[in-house]
Amino acid sequence: MNMSEYVSGIINDIRERKMQALREYSQKFDGYSGDFLVTEEEINESEKEIPYSDIKVIEETYKRIYENHVKQMQYNNFSFKNSSMYGIIYRPINRIGEYIPGAKPLPSTVLMISAPAKIAGVRDIIITSAPVNGKINPYILYIAKFLGIREIYKIGGIQAIAAMAYGIGMKRVDKIFGPGNLYVNEAKRQVYGDVGIDGLYGPSEICVLADETANMEYLISDLRSQLEHGKTSRSWIVTNNKKIANAISDENIEVKIFDTIQECIDCVNDIAPEHLEILTKNPLDIVDKIENAGAIYIGEYTPVPSCDYFTGVNHLLPTGKTSRFSSVLTVTDFMKKISFAYNSRNDFMENRYLGIRLAEIEGMPLHKNSMEVRK
Repeated sequence: MNMSEYVSGIINDIRERKMQALREYSQKFDGYSGDFLVTEEEINESEKEIPYSDIKVIEETYKRIYENHVKQMQYNNFSFKNSSMYGIIYRPINRIGEYIPGAKPLPSTVLMISAPAKIAGVRDIIITSAPVNGKINPYILYIAKFLGIREIYKIGGIQAIAAMAYGIGMKRVDKIFGPGNLYVNEAKRQVYGDVGIDGLYGPSEICVLADETANMEYLISDLRSQLEHGKTSRSWIVTNNKKIANAISDENIEVKIFDTIQECIDCVNDIAPEHLEILTKNPLDIVDKIENAGAIYIGEYTPVPSCDYFTGVNHLLPTGKTSRFSSVLTVTDFMKKISFAYNSRNDFMENRYLGIRLAEIEGMPLHKNSMEVRK
């Protein structure tokens, strides 16, 4: 089966037959044939299914995420020269969609996407998630309620991406956020351009750069933690210490051993991992030399799971070597940058010769005239 053709076939079918196709695929893949929009009653009932202690965990975790991300907020930025004004205007995206896996629910991802979205000022946030036995995970519903998100749909997989991108069964969104399986990623890739996407998140990755000072128990538990996500997850230990390398018996952990720390650093930059833990004597000396990583965590008490959940940094990160050119999810991913300029007459008249000559070089007489015609 060609995955690209398979996914495009479903997307095109949904675009053409709309709700009829959406219902058919929902029944086929999720075993669900009811109403897609979650009712207020279902949202409100979710609180009864969650222990009060877990509600406090959710609230405190959100507070930590919010406090960390609010510092990233960008405001309009202008500079002035010769009575002219130039700069960047920041505007929030109007409407976003969160794809939250349903078969293996990730409630923490709702927090990680929604916090920066709300800080940025996104007006409408919707959630799609595959129902299990006709229901969405109560933790997802409660977190949505806690955050004031009321538009939640029982739709998963490729069909959810198509529905959000093309407004099938809902108002279309401007940008889609959230991780998914290979089919969801391919669907996101195919709808990009008609709608924005946050990125293409692949299997989870962890790389630990360690020297002889690393605690072996901590190191091995961290390396194994990300393999829990699935069979395609990746785990590397990069070290200059033979004792550490020889102690790794798990065949799912890839061992890279070098003579020097600099060679280890070069290897890490080549791997460009999603998560990088540095467990060395002087980790801060190494941080400045790391060029490619989705996230860098240093010290014995910053394991990847702590940052996945409660530290407050975002856990939506580039995978599959894409940290060479892409970044962790931040508040600015929910904002558009609009270029702004105001030329004073004096500044324009004094400097238009630059534009006139460039228009001549590029063979654009009408561009040239637009500048020359002004008196």
